[in-house]
Amino acid sequence: MVGLMLPPYVLSRAIDEGLVPGRMPVLLGWVAVLFGVGVANAWLAVMRHRTMTRIRMDATFRTVRAIVAHTLRLGAALPRKVTAGEVVTIGIGDVAVISQTLTMTGPGVGGVLAYGVVAVLLLTVSPLLAGVVLLGVPLLALLVGPLLGRLQGAESRYRERQSGLAARLTDLVGGLRVLNGLGGKDVFADRHRREARELRDEGYRVGAVTSWVQALGVGLPTLFLAAVTWLAARMAAQGAITVGELVAVYGYAAALVVPVSFFIEGGYDLTRGLVAARRVVRLLRLEPDTADGSGSAAGNGSGDAAGSRAGDAAGSVVGDVPEAAAVLRDPASGVEVVPGLLTALATARPGESAAVVDRLGRFADSAATWGAVRLDEIPLPQVRDRILVADNEADLFAGTLREVVSGRRDRTEEAIGRAVRTALAEDIVRGLPDGLDSAVEAQGGNLSGGQRQRLRLVRALLADPEVLLAVEPTSAVDAHTEAGIAARLHDARAGRTTVVTSTSPLLLDRADRVYFLVDGRAAAVGSHRQLLAEQPGYRRLVARGEDEDGTDESGTGESDTGESDTGESSEDVTGTTDGADPRPETPVTKEDA
Repeated sequence: MVGLMLPPYVLSRAIDEGLVPGRMPVLLGWVAVLFGVGVANAWLAVMRHRTMTRIRMDATFRTVRAIVAHTLRLGAALPRKVTAGEVVTIGIGDVAVISQTLTMTGPGVGGVLAYGVVAVLLLTVSPLLAGVVLLGVPLLALLVGPLLGRLQGAESRYRERQSGLAARLTDLVGGLRVLNGLGGKDVFADRHRREARELRDEGYRVGAVTSWVQALGVGLPTLFLAAVTWLAARMAAQGAITVGELVAVYGYAAALVVPVSFFIEGGYDLTRGLVAARRVVRLLRLEPDTADGSGSAAGNGSGDAAGSRAGDAAGSVVGDVPEAAAVLRDPASGVEVVPGLLTALATARPGESAAVVDRLGRFADSAATWGAVRLDEIPLPQVRDRILVADNEADLFAGTLREVVSGRRDRTEEAIGRAVRTALAEDIVRGLPDGLDSAVEAQGGNLSGGQRQRLRLVRALLADPEVLLAVEPTSAVDAHTEAGIAARLHDARAGRTTVVTSTSPLLLDRADRVYFLVDGRAAAVGSHRQLLAEQPGYRRLVARGEDEDGTDESGTGESDTGESDTGESSEDVTGTTDGADPRPETPVTKEDA
């Protein structure tokens, strides 16, 4: 910015000391100096652009890194505290605005320094012209100020609407299949179109204010330049200043157009940056649900071994870790999970059994114990190493089928084969063109609901935790597939602690112990057949339209999602594994998977 003020000064000296007196050597000397100043300014402009670009990119990467790290720390609490649309808008739009705002610092400081240099140079020419310039520049900023305040309010409203619409679109796309089945797709599409039109109108209002700010950023400095030039020309005509000084005043005023424009544009950027920064800070202020601040979160569960629960950091509380298998107790419900058994939780409200799993898996604050130790007194990484919560809505990331089920560690073909067979997923591998090397879309978009659920089970089995807590692992498959999974799961997890939530009689019949929950509390415990005989409420809960011989009266083999998903293989679906150890060779943690 200061460099821009030098050419008018050199040019005025060349005119007054060389051109007007006719001293050619002096004129050529000043011309050489002017050329050198031009080259220096060109080099400075290149370096300034590189520096500003580096600042923008550095700010972008560091802000994104902070946001991603914090979202991982929030874990499963994130979806309940902020919408997906809000995260997308912050990560794409607000980060870029903040980065752009940071680049106003260099030109802003440079503009202030250039303003001071021009003030000194003009005082040597004419105090009147110096006063006009020094008072005129702040006046320009004052004229734009009210528009910047209005722009900030309009920008805030627009950003909030944009986040809401992005969240609505995310939900709409994610639930498109369900909405289509319920006949509600058109209703939600119309609502989205209406909200999109409202957002467009809000954008027009923001654009109107922005256009005035940008127009004044160019127009006001130009008018200011014309006024200063007119005044200097009159003074030159009256002999108050020389021709060279007239040229210098014009050059100073013209050069000041650049920093003045930067001031106005910087105010515009700062207004938008404050809006964006407040939204980012609001996200960064969100805290995980658990008291230990470890990054784990309470909730109904939205991830499993490779799902959204990953990312928990080490807890701050340290206790004695059970060295051997120990009983998991949930005092809130009265559920006790005995090591080495397959325990089932049955309730009319799935959320109640999921809440028990959250407490036993330490995804909710509770007084749950593991052996003689409270779960919240055990270092969180050790809990995650040994207890895995497998949710039936956990994320499936894009990649090959092998990568989807294996996680971050390579698995042997034998280990994958055992887990696939246990989850009765052989038909999925055979049905894809390249088997385990076939591509799977994000969230399993190219798979049916039942296929996605079975792949989640394969992934959980490959993780081979000491304690597996599975939420509704067979709710999206047909009865034939469910019977096979129930039999194979019991055999594959023999000697390992397993908890499932379900009301399916096929799965409950294979459980070693069944807890019948009423209003979130254990009303009865026993085998499936024992509870059928002794508990009328349990009998009504698990009947689900079956006749006395156990056949499905509906006669359909459709899954709970309305999709036919038979996991039938060429092998006996009710048979056991081939006798090989169904566990992978190396124990892995929940984050590993």
